[in-house]
Amino acid sequence: MNKFIVSARKYRPQLFSTVVGQTHITTTLKNAIRNKQLAHAFLFCGPRGVGKTTCARILAKAINCENPAPDGEACNICHSCVSFNEGSSLNIHELDAASNNSVDDIRSLVEQVRFAPQPGKYKVYIIDEVHMLSSSAFNAFLKTLEEPPPYAIFILATTEKHKILPTILSRCQVFDFKRITNQDIMDHLLEICDKENIPSEKSALEIIAQKSEGCMRDALSLMDKMVSFSDGKLTYADTLENLNILDAGYYFKLLEVLRNQQLAESLLIYDEINRKGFEGDLLLSGFAEFIRNLLICKDEKASRLLDVVEDFKEKYKQVARDVEGSYLISALNLLSESEIHYKAARNKRLHVELTLIKLSYLNQALHLSAGLVDNKKGTESVKPVAYRIIAPLEIKGKKAMQPILEPAYKEPVPVTSIEPSPKLMIEEPGMAPATSFGALSKIRQEVVNRKPAVVSSELKPLEDIPLMEVWNQFTSDLKKNKNSAAQSFESAELRILDEQRFEILTNNNLEQRFVEQEKRKLSDLLQGKFRNKNISFSVIIREQSADHIYLEKTLNKREQFQQIAEMYPLIKELKDKLKLELDY
Repeated sequence: MNKFIVSARKYRPQLFSTVVGQTHITTTLKNAIRNKQLAHAFLFCGPRGVGKTTCARILAKAINCENPAPDGEACNICHSCVSFNEGSSLNIHELDAASNNSVDDIRSLVEQVRFAPQPGKYKVYIIDEVHMLSSSAFNAFLKTLEEPPPYAIFILATTEKHKILPTILSRCQVFDFKRITNQDIMDHLLEICDKENIPSEKSALEIIAQKSEGCMRDALSLMDKMVSFSDGKLTYADTLENLNILDAGYYFKLLEVLRNQQLAESLLIYDEINRKGFEGDLLLSGFAEFIRNLLICKDEKASRLLDVVEDFKEKYKQVARDVEGSYLISALNLLSESEIHYKAARNKRLHVELTLIKLSYLNQALHLSAGLVDNKKGTESVKPVAYRIIAPLEIKGKKAMQPILEPAYKEPVPVTSIEPSPKLMIEEPGMAPATSFGALSKIRQEVVNRKPAVVSSELKPLEDIPLMEVWNQFTSDLKKNKNSAAQSFESAELRILDEQRFEILTNNNLEQRFVEQEKRKLSDLLQGKFRNKNISFSVIIREQSADHIYLEKTLNKREQFQQIAEMYPLIKELKDKLKLELDY
């Protein structure tokens, strides 16, 4: 029984020409080998599974090859290439920095660099996952990396370039690997299937390529799993089932019932999807991606961004022509918002069903909003019909009269400007009650004849004596309540500006703040006493003349406390009640 080798190892590229999707890297390296312009340190960075370590091994083999090809490829025949392929070469050293990231490991590596290669030209040191090295290990490696022996070449590989120290980056020749395209992955998988005699459907390989997200190693691992699951063959249905992918057919069906406002059908489709084990967030994200694909199909230029199975491309374009762009954009917005709030929802099934309900009535809402916009535009050009009043006709036995309206002549008066006469009123027996012009005019007459609540003669203007009485009353209330603002009110000065306004003059900012704190209560008291809601006042700081300006002397702590206690007696009272001893 032959030992099974996974495809990622069995079909690992051995030459630059067999590396998939990294032509910009392999071409540069081959030219450097052919022209003998090799750098002493390389840094290969990029996503996982795109060929960084593979290219490092091929480069190490090619520069030690005894009979290199004219284009820089290794011959795979000489003793050096054979020993490398068998893993017995002494000129190539691989170090996993994830498990050997200490200073001692780097020092051991540096000591090995001193020994020259015996059978070959170069000693190549491949350090994988170099970003895992500690800072001290990086620092210990700096000098050797900057000035290595002429026979030593370092190849560093990492998936996280941003974690590498800038001093390391400046000493290396950096190569950025890119994700492999789905088409390149499909072609490579198809080639392997032909070599292994595995029957495969193209749509199944497309699904694997999309699921791998540009990583060849993941694609090969998925293909091995699919072959084991489906007993030696690759089918589209088995691939969907095993990779937990929702078929696009469900999305087409769901979009159709939602656009036709068939709410019950959409909920039944979701129930069927839920019974198959697909979570609600998978449906939301998948349906959002489906709507996105339809949206880009609306434009021929953007249709090349469509990354779906080849069999569905025409159907996507056909459906996109029948769906309005406004519906797709609104639906995508709803799905994106619902997906964001999915984790926070307690009842996740209800959350998804609520989203489907919104999508079901989305088309109707869009048409309604479009109709409102049209109506709004249309009403701007409509003008009211003008009428003029003809002399009213009296009805026998009744005082009510029927107004007769007739289109106006040369100078029309808008109907909104007609003031109904108090005598006009429709009142016919056997008729439904109409708008009573007489009742409306009666209400207006009552409003006109109504006496104002406050007679102007009762308003009291501001005068010095009444104002001071109210002021002193308010100040005494503050003292009774032991309010700290009382002293500020006592030292303030009042100045009347007119019958409804006056000013409160304070000595400093602190007193101004204390007075403003009681501004609302004082305003209510004044307006009540003077029966005038228009009374207002402002709190300002009294201007000090030049004669009063003096330099304050420096007070010690005891004098400072005595001064504060004089201004605010409550502080001294608090000190006495708490029996505090102050440290002067």
